Amino acid sequence: MDCTRNQINIIKKEIINFFISLGIEVHTSTKALGHQGFFRLNRIDISRDINEERIIPTLIHEFAHFITFNIKAKCNDFNPIFKTDDNYIYNELIKVTHFVDENSKLEKLYIQKENIKKAIKHHEKIIKNKYPEFKRNEKFKPFLKHTKHSDARYLLKHDAIKVLHWFTYKTYSIINIEKEFPDMPEEFISYLKLKSSQRKQTSISRKINKLNKYYNSPTELFARFIEALYINKDTVLNTAPKTFQLFKELYYDNYYTHLNKLFEIVNIKI
Repeated sequence: MDCTRNQINIIKKEIINFFISLGIEVHTSTKALGHQGFFRLNRIDISRDINEERIIPTLIHEFAHFITFNIKAKCNDFNPIFKTDDNYIYNELIKVTHFVDENSKLEKLYIQKENIKKAIKHHEKIIKNKYPEFKRNEKFKPFLKHTKHSDARYLLKHDAIKVLHWFTYKTYSIINIEKEFPDMPEEFISYLKLKSSQRKQTSISRKINKLNKYYNSPTELFARFIEALYINKDTVLNTAPKTFQLFKELYYDNYYTHLNKLFEIVNIKI
């Protein structure tokens, strides 16, 4: 829904006044814990750095969290929100979330993960050319023997290190390993790069799991569904028709307390 700057300010003030009338604290000059907006215990923060066109959708999104908070919805349970656990709701809401927030697809992270997977196989191939018995998750004894008295051994667990030598420090990194250890055989350099890639793979997998848990939680999916109704209701109708129909029935039963007033303010017709 497109609005002029003046319209955004008018609607913003009306929404905030409505929230305050419900006993919700509203703050618009914080960093919102690094998010565009944040809801916690009857308090809504909207980031001072948010883009103008995102102000109203974010206010709507955070109010949806206020609703799920009041109906005592949990992050892993759809039932209190839609009074059903049918899988179609989850599948439809994932599509809506992808529409509202392209980042929720995690495409860049999946590409990074795939590239790292290829790098690991590449380094493993180089090592096996010389040591065919090599197994990536077992100790590589030839490397340990070669680096027993070398600072290179510290790069097994870190991508960059600083080592104290008498009264000075020497720094090393995986990026500059060929220059810093010019006499090291190719297979040992590949081993260090393989270990570095494994660390990155673990880190990215952990990040993907964390973000998926966040984006796929029922309360977040509901908040983005409500936000999407403001952004483009027709897309919601096409993407999540069954969920919309269920939502509509509960909405007209006044199950989502005070949501009808917010929709009136932002001109969402259900």
